[in-house]
Amino acid sequence: MARDARADGAFVYAVRTTGIYCRPSCPSRRPRPESVEFFAAPAAAERAGYRPCKRCTPQQADRQRAAVLAACRHIDTHSDQRLTLRTLGRKVGLSPHHLQRLFKQIIGVSPREYQEARRLAQFKHGVRNGRAVTTAMLDAGFGSSSRLYEKSARHLGMTPARYRKQGAGLAIAFTTFATPLGKVLLAATPQGICKVSLDASASRLEAELRAEFGAAAITRDDRKLEPYAKTIAGYLGGSHAGLDLPLDIRATAFQRKVWNILKSIPRGATRSYSDIARRAREPSAVRAVATAIASNPVALLIPCHRAVRKNGDLAGYRWGIERKAALLAQEKKPTKTRA
Repeated sequence: MARDARADGAFVYAVRTTGIYCRPSCPSRRPRPESVEFFAAPAAAERAGYRPCKRCTPQQADRQRAAVLAACRHIDTHSDQRLTLRTLGRKVGLSPHHLQRLFKQIIGVSPREYQEARRLAQFKHGVRNGRAVTTAMLDAGFGSSSRLYEKSARHLGMTPARYRKQGAGLAIAFTTFATPLGKVLLAATPQGICKVSLDASASRLEAELRAEFGAAAITRDDRKLEPYAKTIAGYLGGSHAGLDLPLDIRATAFQRKVWNILKSIPRGATRSYSDIARRAREPSAVRAVATAIASNPVALLIPCHRAVRKNGDLAGYRWGIERKAALLAQEKKPTKTRA
């Protein structure tokens, strides 16, 4: 029912009334449950007399998924090498263009982005296990320190040396305050806000902050952050139309693209995950869009509550569906003017 592409290859479903079988991610209209029959593989569905769907071509799903997974395995074992689409395509029997399209459709990112993520993961594993930054850098396939620092600035949120020390030396101030939606925690570095989260318990929010930022120097500073807190509290009370505050957050290029789209959605309006994927020019990457939205570290400032299901229903929200509904209802009210 969720059209989850991760289930492609695990089974197919057939529709008795049409005589057609599809893969789980097929975009076609969902049939009545009583008309559905499940099979472990396309061949089993065809033996039962069903024809493959021309829209999702389920008879190719196993082959395509296997090729993409083979490409992933090759990248995993050769992350220190420069791998072109042509090289990968030859390894798995697909043209470069076809591999790029299938890879993004199934994995959610391009082969190049996947390799960069694997390299960075290998680097992180190396420094966590005591290797020098330079050694871990070369082992992971980064040809130069400038290349590593370029990637780490976006993905680690700190320099490689600081990451090796688990963020030691990073100064973060935080405050908590009450709102109609419960407690809000706001945390900031000297550069800007790095975290906004909501919960019923301020102590739980603080514990999560300290766990997330590990060895950073975290101190409570209500006075310093009071202007930011007042802006957010006013927004939740309906007296501010926007939340244009400085941010200090790191993101991949795709995450930043999705977050910018969220920020462009007008107050009180919503967009479906598929709408956001189309605006990001990645119409098949709906699941990747949902993942990018879920990884948003600054609730409210990047309005992930404005993302809904295709039918308009409220989907999962990290801070609770009730808060999501309350936020959308609040935004639909006229903005209050200050005396």
